[in-house]
Parts: sequence; structure tokens; C-alpha cells
Amino acid sequence: MNLPACGLKKTMSFQKLLGIELPIIQAPMAGSQGSALAVAVSNAGGLGSLPCAMLDPETMRKELATIRSRTTKPFNVNFFCHTQPEPNSEREGAWRQMLLPYFIELGVDVNAIPSGPGRLPFSREAADVLEEFEPAVVSFHFGLPAPDLLQRVRKWGAKILSSATTVDEARWLEAHGVDAVIAQGLEAGGHRGMFLSEDAGTQIGTFALVPQIVRAINVPVIAAGGIADARGVAAAMALGASAVQVGTAYLLCPEATTSTVHRAALKRGTTHVTALTNLFSGRPARGIVNRLMRDLGPMNPAAPAFPLATAAIAPIRAKAESLGSSEFSPLWAGQNTSGCKEAPAALITRELVSALTNAR
Repeated sequence: MNLPACGLKKTMSFQKLLGIELPIIQAPMAGSQGSALAVAVSNAGGLGSLPCAMLDPETMRKELATIRSRTTKPFNVNFFCHTQPEPNSEREGAWRQMLLPYFIELGVDVNAIPSGPGRLPFSREAADVLEEFEPAVVSFHFGLPAPDLLQRVRKWGAKILSSATTVDEARWLEAHGVDAVIAQGLEAGGHRGMFLSEDAGTQIGTFALVPQIVRAINVPVIAAGGIADARGVAAAMALGASAVQVGTAYLLCPEATTSTVHRAALKRGTTHVTALTNLFSGRPARGIVNRLMRDLGPMNPAAPAFPLATAAIAPIRAKAESLGSSEFSPLWAGQNTSGCKEAPAALITRELVSALTNAR
């Protein structure tokens, strides 16, 4: 599949904007990667990404220093922009009570539940660390940070990306000055980037969403969700995307830190069965269906607000994983796992653009 001349020109313009050779962005995948995957993709000509929502400032500094020491290419640093909820002892107590049978079954002390939110929004402390490295691209999930924090990122010339799951969100992001919008379709693995509404009924598939957003805004659009091979990349480009963001296809790479139980689940023949669930964090995210999702229902109103649901699940998950079980783990994956294979990230990156080669 070849791109029309106008589409090719748009894609090459976007690559120039970010300073990359290939229109491939590696999706930031917290918990399944660190600096190694980002480095491999950037060195292959794409845009590697480092997820930072689960990193404290010192760990973030170490990871960024590692990336800087291993590549001179542009890379992306990703953050969440959620508002931290007020603790609700009644709701969190009811959640722990719902999970109590699993604590008993696995012999886990209910008092082992850790404190803390697990995932943090972009903050002044994070901005302090970023200023030491001045990454070329900074992306956000769940909207954008406060204007003063966003201005700190802009001051060194970083390009700003953020995810939209609806046309309204894309227009909002453009109005707030992003350099490109990531159109996240319903097929995408991991957390939904929705931020203007909590209504899951607003969520649509990638190949329905991309052309609508392309028509609605004037900044480049990056297609994300269900794209796992060269044909998917070419199809997204044909619909007007300037680039694609791919995550699931990289989960089995040697450079990924995907857990043993997660890797095993991805290799099973049932990996096409995914669902949106709020059980593991409190916010809708797509993952492979497992026992916890079947028992409690993938979307359960008892789950505390994001990201407070994570804490009570953590000790159950840890014990189950130590026994080789993935039944209580967040197995984030998109609906299309066909491109997910045990191959170097550089090879996967190059294969993703193979259908575009003849168009250049």
C-alpha cells in the first residue's frame, strides 16, 4: 500500500518536526519497559518513549541519564495528568472487603497493603528533573498539566503531544497548544486517555476516530490502537495520520521488562480476549481477561478512584505472580496482538514501515 503524495508529504513534515527518521512512536508502557526499549526504538529511527508516571524523581533521573548515554536521537518522556483524588475510607474499606477472599486464598496478610497512590501526575519535581535533560518530546495522558508546568516544558523547545479519545478532546488539546494529537482508539492497550468525560460510550475504534480528528484539527494526528504490523501502519496513514503509536507489538521484545507471567499470557492463544477494566487502577484500561476480571466483572463500581485501586491489589498480585499465576495481574495489551513477537525492537520498528518503503 503506497501513500498518496499529499500523505507522504505530511508524514515527512511530521518526522522533521520531531527530528525522527520513521513515523513510528513506541507507546510508553509503564511496568513493561524502561530506558532500554526507548533507546532501541530511537536508535532504529523511530521515537522511543520512557513512561514516568510510576517513577520517583531519582529513578527518572537515572533512566534519562541512561538514555542520554546510549543515544543521540530524539526520545519522548511521558507523564499522566490526572488529579489526585481525596481518599475515601468507606469506599476503600469496601474494596478491601471485596478482595478479602483472595487474600485468604493466597495466604496474604491484608495489612500488607502498601500506602501511596502508585501513579503520580506531572509535578514541579518532575519538571525539575526534565530541565536537566531537555528531552525533545514530552507527551501527556489524561489531558495536559497546569499551564505553568506546561510552560516549563515549552521553554527548552520540547514538542508537546497528548492523547485524545474523542474529537472534542482533540479540539481541546489543539486549543491548548499541543504540537500533535495522539488519536487513541478503543482497541489500544493500557489506560484510556479520556479526560473530558468518563462515559465509556464516547469511545470508538481507531480507524473511525483518526479521520474524524484529522478533519477536525490542524495539527498532526498520530494513530494509536490496534496497529501491530505494516499493513495497519499504512492504513492509518491512508486515513490521514502523520504517524502511528505502537505498544503491544513491543511487549515481547528482549528490551522490554514485561514480566514472565505477562509474557506467558501474551503467548497463549487466548490473548485476543481483552476488555476494558478499572479493577487494577480505578480507571478504564485494556488488558487480557483473567480471573479477577471474570470474578468481579471488568468494570466494577466498587473500585476506588484512580489510582487508589492499585494498592489493595498489589500484595495479591505479588503473591500470585510468585506462584507463576497471572490471574491477578494487569496484563495490558491491545486487541491486536498479531504483531507481538520475540524479536529485537529495532527489527519490529523497521518492519512496521516496510509497506511505506515503495512510497518514498
